[in-house]
Amino acid sequence: MADRRIQRVRKNKDGDILKVGNYQNEYWSPRDVADVISDIENKNHSYYVNEAGYRSEVHVVNDPDGKYIRTTADASSKNNLDNLPNDL
Repeated sequence: MADRRIQRVRKNKDGDILKVGNYQNEYWSPRDVADVISDIENKNHSYYVNEAGYRSEVHVVNDPDGKYIRTTADASSKNNLDNLPNDL
């Protein structure tokens, strides 16, 4: 099981996150959100955001409109997936 850091995202025109990735050009980056959800639910890999010195775990949310990912609330809004650079 790998522990993967997310540093940037790709969003669609509605602001929905489609892919996540990092700046290290690791083999897994970019990764579709559906695959991230599968990785987390099947305990294949974990994902996190670590901006401004705070680590925030990424988890799956089951919403009536479908599943999505989000970070655990912490001391910094910089760890929010929506606030990461949309430059993937």
